Amino acid sequence: MDKTLRRVTDLDEQRAETYRYWQSQSIGARLIAISELSQEAYAFAAAFKGAPPHDEQGLSRHSARIQRPQS
Repeated sequence: MDKTLRRVTDLDEQRAETYRYWQSQSIGARLIAISELSQEAYAFAAAFKGAPPHDEQGLSRHSARIQRPQS
């Protein structure tokens, strides 16, 4: 991964630079970055609460299917 640092003084230019960077990345690289960021965020939140970062419970997901009558 390119670790080039750029000094930007204008907030709009910084946003444009960030947008250009992420648009230059492949979709797969963007998805990997999102996954890694999510894992780090959950680990940080767990550590903040005093829980182990990778507890055995994990995330609980519930799904439901709701069918509406055909009209």
